[in-house]
Amino acid sequence: MDILQQVRQLTEQLFPEVVGHYRHLHSHPELSYREQETAAYITAFLQREGIPFRNGIGGYGIVAEVKGEKELLDDCIAFVADMDALPVQEENEVPYRSVNEGVMHACGHDAQAAALMGAVKMIHSLRRHFAGTLLFVFQPGEEQSPGGADLMLRDNLFGEQIPRMIIKQHAYIDLPAGHVAFQSGTVMASADEVHLTVKGQGGHGALPHELNDTVLAASQIVVAMQQLASRRSNPFHPIVLSFGRFIAAGATNVIPPEVTLAGSLRCMNEEERRKMLVLIPKIASDTASAYGCQCETLLPEGYPCVVSDEAVTREVKAAAAQWLGEERVGEYPRRMTADDFGFFTQQYPCCYYRFGVSASNKKTGALHSGTFLIDEEALHTATGLLAAIALKCLKM
Repeated sequence: MDILQQVRQLTEQLFPEVVGHYRHLHSHPELSYREQETAAYITAFLQREGIPFRNGIGGYGIVAEVKGEKELLDDCIAFVADMDALPVQEENEVPYRSVNEGVMHACGHDAQAAALMGAVKMIHSLRRHFAGTLLFVFQPGEEQSPGGADLMLRDNLFGEQIPRMIIKQHAYIDLPAGHVAFQSGTVMASADEVHLTVKGQGGHGALPHELNDTVLAASQIVVAMQQLASRRSNPFHPIVLSFGRFIAAGATNVIPPEVTLAGSLRCMNEEERRKMLVLIPKIASDTASAYGCQCETLLPEGYPCVVSDEAVTREVKAAAAQWLGEERVGEYPRRMTADDFGFFTQQYPCCYYRFGVSASNKKTGALHSGTFLIDEEALHTATGLLAAIALKCLKM
């Protein structure tokens, strides 16, 4: 029996255990940077299995290491899964629904982490049959800036190891369980929060000549920002600048002295991103000044673009096609959503692929919604494929 046949056998044997991990994680979600119990559950599992690991990296981050014992080999591949949940109230009526009020795994990070747990156990049991080093990263804080990926990298995540490639899979509701999808190049946008505060002399709405209309100034800033995205950016590099918060705490006849705005800048090109981050405060300040107001701008450091290296993606995709069959391997569209995996892709050759989680007999709830729930059959694919990619892509 060759090593990949063993992986298929182990995938079947471990499937009930992986489902158990998934259900535990799903029912005990924790918000970004608060994943204490999640990390404890994973480290307890690694200790039971005798798998070497380091924890407390960039917060609650964990990295497990499996070294092949077949021969000495310098090759190293890393895999990443997120651990954090979202501030969403679960609406699913399942025995393993969230026990934490207002917190839910509505993005599939529970499935990612459970699959990685199954894969590292398989790989560890097969270590006598391969050479090289495989690293398994359990990451906190993907859903919220500054991003757990950045924090872990700053905290010397890989030590002296230099991964030749880093791979991450993510749940995808637009594909049925058993299918995966790939894309190369810039696959997701950067993400930066934009916070603006417009200040002026408030007063009676019937006496506009005696005050500075902060509401009008803020409204013009929103319009100017849309023109900034359409007229000052390169049209060959998509940009979205959206404002979802506009708070003017006045009254029907009261212009408030302060208006706050909050939005999100998404760019598919890092050079355009840097240009926009310079232009936004300038345009906001100049627009406010035209109405006798001032505008303060806060731009917290956000996430860079996610880039799937073409050569790495081609190699990983070929391994997936061999494992699943070409008919189950497709492409996903680029989109303006974001993932802090971008911090990894800025420093290492990476591949970001998606695994289908939808059931054929019922509708999967929308991502980030209270009805999101995977078809657990997807864990078959997510677990076995990680192990197969690891063993196929090692330079043995």
